[in-house]
Amino acid sequence: MALSSGTRRSPIAAPGYPLILAGVVLIFLGLIGHWPWLTVLGLVAGGFCAYFYRDPEREIPGAAGLIVSPADGVVVQVDEVRENEFMRGPARRVAIFMNVFDVHVNRSPLAGTVSEMKHRDGEYKAASREDAALRNEQQAVVLECEGRRVLVVQIAGLLARRIIPFVRPGQSLARGERLGMICFGSRVDLYLPLTAEIKVQVKDRLKAGSSVIGRWA
Repeated sequence: MALSSGTRRSPIAAPGYPLILAGVVLIFLGLIGHWPWLTVLGLVAGGFCAYFYRDPEREIPGAAGLIVSPADGVVVQVDEVRENEFMRGPARRVAIFMNVFDVHVNRSPLAGTVSEMKHRDGEYKAASREDAALRNEQQAVVLECEGRRVLVVQIAGLLARRIIPFVRPGQSLARGERLGMICFGSRVDLYLPLTAEIKVQVKDRLKAGSSVIGRWA
């Protein structure tokens, strides 16, 4: 059985509308000023922003115990690490790289409550690099679910300059509910307790909210 991804929303994420509007303004100015190059610029810029900020609905798996992907993209790392700041010990990590053509709206991997959020300034190295999790700007979101702690880290990339959270501490989220987005190419790292069984491997392509990334053992 699949769950709905929530109340029907606009197909464009809210942060994209000002940029799309700017493209429309350029088209209008180009038309009234007889500047074809400005009209073309507006069409290209507005069209790209509409594409980049798209926010499609997803069918969320409804079976108990499943953990879904927090991001669209390709798995670049599956390993076991020690994460002391939020997980407070060893954890299983799945790193997902999003290129500029992927949907960049991120979703909650499970139903839970946002217990902690922390933004950290940093560099803008290529998000596919192994050291991006240590050096790049990032936003950490900690979810608590039935005594389990799960960490989602949104990491800025080479082109990314903006991480936009949609949630706040204390907020309850359903599995697959939107929690934020990163603009223009980036990465999301998911940290799970060792009791989680990982169902993906490096080079797998995932869709946020609908691809199963693991389950509780």
